Amino acid sequence: MTAQDPTKPAGDKPSVRMITVPADRAGQRLDNFLLGQLKGAPRSLVYKLVRSGQVRVNGGRAKAERKLEAGDEVRIPPVRLTEEGDKVGPPEAFMRRLEQAIVFEDARLLALNKPTGVASHGGSGISFGAIETLRALRPGQTLELVHRLDRDTSGLLIVAKKRSALSELQALLREDHGAGIRKRYLTLLAGRMPDGVMTVDAPLHVGLRQGGERHVQVNAIGKESISHFRVLERKGGHSYCEVRIETGRTHQIRVHAQHLGHPVAGDDKYGDPAVNKRLREQIGLKRLFLHAASLEFALDDGKSPYVLSAPLADELVEALDRLR
Repeated sequence: MTAQDPTKPAGDKPSVRMITVPADRAGQRLDNFLLGQLKGAPRSLVYKLVRSGQVRVNGGRAKAERKLEAGDEVRIPPVRLTEEGDKVGPPEAFMRRLEQAIVFEDARLLALNKPTGVASHGGSGISFGAIETLRALRPGQTLELVHRLDRDTSGLLIVAKKRSALSELQALLREDHGAGIRKRYLTLLAGRMPDGVMTVDAPLHVGLRQGGERHVQVNAIGKESISHFRVLERKGGHSYCEVRIETGRTHQIRVHAQHLGHPVAGDDKYGDPAVNKRLREQIGLKRLFLHAASLEFALDDGKSPYVLSAPLADELVEALDRLR
């Protein structure tokens, strides 16, 4: 799918639209609201329209992350997308792969066991992430990401099918110290971790390296971040662990593991290159060994409990089996 420059002449050129935000979209970010209004528009175009001031909220410029309120008036500039028949969707094989990765679904939620290497959403040179592919699989359905996983992390990714479920889950995610949603990860850490639970309470700050790459560091100016690591098994001089996190910061587990001196195996950004090379040669580990294994929460003010899980990816099971 491509979008033409809205300033260029075209047949049936669309006009400016003024949209009143309905009550069930209150709290939604402006960029996500626009993606819903401009079906098929690339995320990069949406951000360009917002940055250039062509999108207005109540007559004024706004940032992409602005939370909308019921009754807000959003100006949407003329954008002409390609005709329906010209749309280029996700590859068929990729769509089937994600369809087979769905591990739970009901009327409100869909849970995906996201493969490694798949982005949660498109952007930054990625045409199709998990959410765009699911929308292609389910045309006409309302599907919204509840949270995100790093591209290289596999495991549970939750998608809301109803706006009410999205709002409730996002409220749970905002609760202090993980009270709303219990998150459990599985990981292989380099070296021998001590017995018991090791808690890392270290603030994380997201910085940018040259070229715009995000790099996260433990830094006093950062946001509060808490992770709990516990060894499940020691194999080949390394530590297979479960991790429970109370906060959901960018690259949190990876940076906290590095801070402990036991980085995540296969981590090309924060890991130990020598350990990664050895594990690649010895057990064929060619990816980040980090998996979102389970999520526990309750909707309807605690009346409807959910316990969702995603099995460890086959390549990680095989790597563990080879580790002696």
